[in-house]
Parts: sequence; C-alpha cells; structure tokens
Amino acid sequence: MARTNSPKILIVDDNDLMRALLRGILRSESYVVIGETKNGALALEFIEKEKPDIVFLDVMMPEMDGLEALQNIKSKYPQTVVIMITGNPSVENVQESIQNGADGFIVKPFNSAKVLDTLDRAWQVA
Repeated sequence: MARTNSPKILIVDDNDLMRALLRGILRSESYVVIGETKNGALALEFIEKEKPDIVFLDVMMPEMDGLEALQNIKSKYPQTVVIMITGNPSVENVQESIQNGADGFIVKPFNSAKVLDTLDRAWQVA
C-alpha cells in the first residue's frame, strides 16, 4: 500500500490541554489532524468511520484506556500506526504497548522535537 505524504492523524487523550498542544505541534508541521477523542471507545468509533493513518493514543483514560484501545485498533486495522502517549512511563506500560503493536512511545511532558521525531520514524517504518 502506498503511503501518502500527509498522513491523516487522530489524537486520543482525555486531557483537553494535551490534545491542543499536540494538535498545535502537528499542524505547525502541516500534518492533517482529522479528529480528536477523549477515550478509547470514542476513538474506535472514529477510526471505523474515518480510517486515520496515525493515532496518537494516551495510555491512561476513562471508559477504555489506551492499552485496551491499542489491542482493538491493531486487531481490526493492523496497518494503522499507533503512537502511545503517557505521563507514567512504567516498564509495564511500555512493554505492554510494544507487545500489542505500538509503533512509538512519547512521554509527557513532551516537546515538539520528540513528537515529530517519533512520528517521522513510525511513519517511515510503517
């Protein structure tokens, strides 16, 4: 499957400020943010309709956390690039994310260089 130059991105985080910060970083580099949701359950509904290329997915969220959402996304849409975001980079979270197919991992608080570097690497490998 050919990759487009500008991937469609979904941001999933229950923190409004984190979503806004990430959106600003991505848009400053001309990435296309096609949507945002506050939890994994809403993210799965959005992914089914819009088929984003890349999902930035917070680990800790209400209703359905990022690790459960990651399993669902990768089982239904294995080609989707998923980059996990967390403020609690425990060994367990990192290991479980990798085992479940995460394509990258960003620790909060993040900076634009880290976000863009992780995104570029994950997108090139995908």
